[in-house]
Amino acid sequence: MRLIPGLAALAFALTLAPAAYADTPLPAEQQAKVEAMLRQEGFTKWSEIELDDGMIEVDDAIGADGKKVDLKLDPKTLAIVKRKAD
Repeated sequence: MRLIPGLAALAFALTLAPAAYADTPLPAEQQAKVEAMLRQEGFTKWSEIELDDGMIEVDDAIGADGKKVDLKLDPKTLAIVKRKAD
């Protein structure tokens, strides 16, 4: 009957596992590439860049027009795959 507490602990750990991968900071080299791409696309500021659910998320990116958007980028190509007005 020692197996039951072990299984319970494993089940609990697995419920926490997805949270460990959410909102992960990017490695410095990838961060620099994303920032360079954002500037090239005309963005002047942003509040946060992170990896979440397999996508790069940029929060509160301010474009040359002054409008604020949230972006999702493909982590391999850095292409903007989603824009959402903030």
